[in-house]
Amino acid sequence: MDTIDNSVCDLFVFVCGIIRFKCVGMAYFLCEDNKMDDKNLVEKQVSSKVIYDGFVLHVREDVIELPNGEPASRELIKHIGAVCVIPVTKEGNVIMERQYRYPVSRVITEIPAGKLDSANEDRFEAVKRELREETGLTADNWRDLGEYLPAPAYSDERISMYLATGLHKGEQDLDEDEFLEVFEVPLKDLYEDVMSGKICDGKTQIAILKAYEILKDTI
Repeated sequence: MDTIDNSVCDLFVFVCGIIRFKCVGMAYFLCEDNKMDDKNLVEKQVSSKVIYDGFVLHVREDVIELPNGEPASRELIKHIGAVCVIPVTKEGNVIMERQYRYPVSRVITEIPAGKLDSANEDRFEAVKRELREETGLTADNWRDLGEYLPAPAYSDERISMYLATGLHKGEQDLDEDEFLEVFEVPLKDLYEDVMSGKICDGKTQIAILKAYEILKDTI
C-alpha cells in the first residue's frame, strides 16, 4: 500500500510540475519583458538612404543583414511620435472626436490625440496639451496605459496612451488647419461599438478596451 501511495504522490507531483511549467511558459511568452534570446531573429542595418524627408513623415530605404547572413532591403517610415488620451467623466462618459482623415477619405470617430512637437518633448506634457487644445479639458488624474505601435512592419511610430479622469472644462485652442467635433458617449456603449466593429481606429479601440477594464466596476 505504501508503494501505491508513493506512486500516486509521484504522479501527482509530476503532473503539477507539467502544469506549472506550462503556466510559467505562457506567462513568459505573454510578457515581452521576459524576452527570449533574440539573436536568431534580429536584422542588422548595413546602410540607409533617405527617400523622402517631409514635415511629418520621413521615408528611408535600408539595406539590412538577415539573421541567416543574407542581404535584404527594408522601406520604413520614421515618425516623431504621438500621444493619445481617453478622457472619462465622473458620469462614465468618454469625450470623443469626429475628424475627417484625408488618407482614408472618411470621418473617423476617435479619442483626442496628436503628434509630439519635437522628438525629445515630454510625452506627459504633450498629452496634456493635446487634451486641452482639442477639447478644452484639463484633468486631475492621469493613468499611463502603455504604448501602442500602430504599424511596426513599416514604421517606428510610437503612441503613448493615457486615461484621464477628474475633468475640468475650458476653452478649445485648435490649430488653424484643424477641424473636429467633440461629443460624449458612455464608455459602455463605446466598448460595445468596439466589439461589434463600429470603431475602426486602432488606438481608440485599445484605449476604450483598457479604460473599460479599469473602470467597469465604477461606472
